[in-house]
Amino acid sequence: MFLKGKTAIVTGSTSGIGLAYAKVLAAEGAAVMINGFGEAQAIETERANLAQMSGTDARYSAADMTKPDQIAAMVKECADTLGGPDIVISNAGIQHVSPVEEFPVDKWDAIIAINLSSTFHLMRAAIPYMKAKKWGRIISTASAHSLVASPNKSAYVAAKHGLAGLTKTVALETATFGITVNCISPGYVWTPLVEGQIPDTMKTRNLTREQVINDVLLAAQPTKQFVQPDQVAALVVFLCRDEAAQITGANLSMDGGWTAA
Repeated sequence: MFLKGKTAIVTGSTSGIGLAYAKVLAAEGAAVMINGFGEAQAIETERANLAQMSGTDARYSAADMTKPDQIAAMVKECADTLGGPDIVISNAGIQHVSPVEEFPVDKWDAIIAINLSSTFHLMRAAIPYMKAKKWGRIISTASAHSLVASPNKSAYVAAKHGLAGLTKTVALETATFGITVNCISPGYVWTPLVEGQIPDTMKTRNLTREQVINDVLLAAQPTKQFVQPDQVAALVVFLCRDEAAQITGANLSMDGGWTAA
């Protein structure tokens, strides 16, 4: 448990990839603060599981990632109750698909706020604590769309490209403080959210389940396999290790070859 005595904040972590991150950090002994939306009892169950896994405390913050003051308050609450934060993982994200001329302005604003600006506010609040300890790990979930584009995803692609640039900039600013700043860019990850999209796509496009998976969802991934949440989480664990201390400012692809072409 090499993270015993460390504290982590993971946004968007009540399910999916974010929860996988929280679990692997807790398994290595970190006190974890999770964040996101969901049913209260389900969230409490996950929080209690994390506390049991880590052998220390775990907390939940309902901070809204569109509200800078709530993000700052979450970081302060973490510092006051758990210590740290030593590790921050920005994972909260939303999506909307529409041609640019029809793209709702409120959807654009929300995607930029949650997928990009929330990471800035999280970094801004957490870095002073990390500088004081001369150690920190900042990791963001980007996307293959931080490197390539797809039509009808203007806000998402813009936000993810911005996240890659923010990562590089803050890595340079913190390079002499023992802080590393990286982002991970997965392709399609097998989550309940993705699985839930399959029946509707089958119906609207008159396709079989296999056709939706191979010809729609995995069309861009040469391996024709989904990235698994535990694979992305394993990379997060490695980035927290001392062996990864010289990896900073990196955009690490895990996309089944999507961006190799």
